[in-house]
Amino acid sequence: MNTNKVITISQLTKDFPVGESYFRALENINLEIEEGEFTGFVGPSGSGKTTLLNIIGSLDKPTSGTAVILGNDVSKLNTKESAALRNLHIGFIFQSYNLLPIYTVFENVEFALLLQKKSKEERYKAVMESLEWVGLTDKKDSRPTQLSGGESQRVAIARAMVKHPTIVLADEPSANLDAENSHHILQTMAQLNKELNTTFIFATHDEKVMQYLQKIITLKDGRIESEYNK
Repeated sequence: MNTNKVITISQLTKDFPVGESYFRALENINLEIEEGEFTGFVGPSGSGKTTLLNIIGSLDKPTSGTAVILGNDVSKLNTKESAALRNLHIGFIFQSYNLLPIYTVFENVEFALLLQKKSKEERYKAVMESLEWVGLTDKKDSRPTQLSGGESQRVAIARAMVKHPTIVLADEPSANLDAENSHHILQTMAQLNKELNTTFIFATHDEKVMQYLQKIITLKDGRIESEYNK
């Protein structure tokens, strides 16, 4: 069994200032996630799921404790180092797709590679491979406004996967989709997880997503309430 840990979180607490006081979003989080897991943070709104996902993605830092992502303690990274970690190793999928309307599908996916200084030929090959994974090579010249919600989310998956990240973070990726499209994108992500050994971590309260998860980590009021493998 693979025991290569990609995430190690110890005694993590996260506070947000509120006036002269603070709101504790996460408290005493201890967690390990191994390479190739297909796991999710589950809980109601306000339970701390997105905050924890943002810290893992080096978009935020803990108030105390440590979050070591691929050997990097996010508390000790400067802005440039955090950006490099995200650009090289972490893919993001959001519920709002975040596609750039002035660019084609191809250009939206390619955008993730522009900071990696790859040649035009390398970028083309990687983008077309990624679009093939999600079944959208025929839409490469379309604009986001010409896509359905399901197609837009598949483009977002392609954009996240195009750089072959070690970790993909998906925040409520099925929230704006109907049941059929939700299952389609989840099947796509589960297949990529299996074929590429990419670690997928979801933040969700969607039962449809939970059906696909191999491990569920339940959060309540900023604490881990339970953790179990299916």
